[in-house]
Amino acid sequence: MMTLLCAALPLTAQRLQEGDLLFCCTQEPNAITAVTSGVEGLSIDHVAVFHRIGGEEGIPYVVEAVKPAVKLTPMDTFLCENRHVIIGRVNVDGAMRQSIRRCLAMVGKPYDDLYLPGDSAVYCSELVQMNYVNAAGEPVFDTVPMSFHDASGRVTDYWRDFYSRRGMEVPEGAPGTNPGELSRRPQVTIIGKYPVHL
Repeated sequence: MMTLLCAALPLTAQRLQEGDLLFCCTQEPNAITAVTSGVEGLSIDHVAVFHRIGGEEGIPYVVEAVKPAVKLTPMDTFLCENRHVIIGRVNVDGAMRQSIRRCLAMVGKPYDDLYLPGDSAVYCSELVQMNYVNAAGEPVFDTVPMSFHDASGRVTDYWRDFYSRRGMEVPEGAPGTNPGELSRRPQVTIIGKYPVHL
């Protein structure tokens, strides 16, 4: 099945535009999806930025913040590693070239596995939030209060333990972003799913 999936990838890349957001869905719950919700209630735990190296007919890649650092990943590799992807298009008249340049300038920066604002490390949705700007150079996406709590409003044991092991308080409510919430923003239009079975 994986062979057939990977064989179909170039067709998907042809439909994408520079700067499209690729939201990755998981069918297995995890610590991120337990405290966030994506568009259509989907469990979204990662987002990457579509970019062609070499112009409109260039080679398709994504820019993504993953461990250990922000990197460029070939599109076929990305889609083989992420079996369910929601494609979002930013619907704000903006400066997409400038936004992509800003994302590319972060390649090599360390991944922020503490999800903290204002440091030198970057996590996936922070890469988008920090770098997408409109024609006036203003952020397309504002920050939102970080969420580490479940539907009952209680911070989950996972995140309490995660930050406790690092001698920190859970940064509940700190300014930030997450891929699920980003997928629900009015500035993002969902234009497709890959593959269709989610």
